Amino acid sequence: MRPEAGRQAFDVRRIAPSAELAEFVDYYWLVRWHVPEPYRQQVIPQPRIHVAAEDGRLLVHGVSREPFFRTLTGDGHALGAAFHPGGFRPLLRSSVGALSDTVRPGAEVLGRDDHASAAAILGDEVAASMVATMERYLLSTEPEPDPTAREATRLVEAVAEQFEIVRAEQLADHGGLSLRSLQRLFTGYVGIGPKWVIQRSRILEAAAIAHTGESVDWADLAQRLGFSDQAHLTRVFTQVVGTPPATYARDPGTA
Repeated sequence: MRPEAGRQAFDVRRIAPSAELAEFVDYYWLVRWHVPEPYRQQVIPQPRIHVAAEDGRLLVHGVSREPFFRTLTGDGHALGAAFHPGGFRPLLRSSVGALSDTVRPGAEVLGRDDHASAAAILGDEVAASMVATMERYLLSTEPEPDPTAREATRLVEAVAEQFEIVRAEQLADHGGLSLRSLQRLFTGYVGIGPKWVIQRSRILEAAAIAHTGESVDWADLAQRLGFSDQAHLTRVFTQVVGTPPATYARDPGTA
């Protein structure tokens, strides 16, 4: 959130995964910061699992329903793996729904000690070697391609690409599934229900439009994104971001 303000405090880089892990990992993110005073950054959680080297551990971040904040101090960096929406299940080999709203060490979740890998990443400065260390840890779980995981990812991507999908029933029809089967699929592979995924995708789109700095007809946007009216969009956006969309767009740190 507020990317213009964030650019003054930190740098974010995305790095593609190796061919061995591209089935599971969407990208790696590397954040470096230099802040003379503590800086608090907000991020809108998405329907994907992250494994991040921070605070001396590799921490597995389940999908969070709550706003996510991180306070940066001094100089530092963090590296994370952002998984495809269905991509963490092949490493976990059980329902990712159990990870929702939790942050747990990799050793506890994946059964592989994470201390040495985290220390190597956080003690390094070279992006390529940091990513290589992360990949060795992830590959140690011996993940196997899972067609069902691919399907879960495909359905989440369909939500982001097709604004006419505004209800879970429509997404179920799109995937050729019953509503109950869709809900089971999302709980087990994505970690959150389809209704949440649809609404979160629409809020992310509204935020992205606010980031452009262009004038926005919020009533028209609410209709295009599938909200009942502008008041509905404003209410949900405020719950997620903490401020109404028009106020957020006017913030100097936003655009």
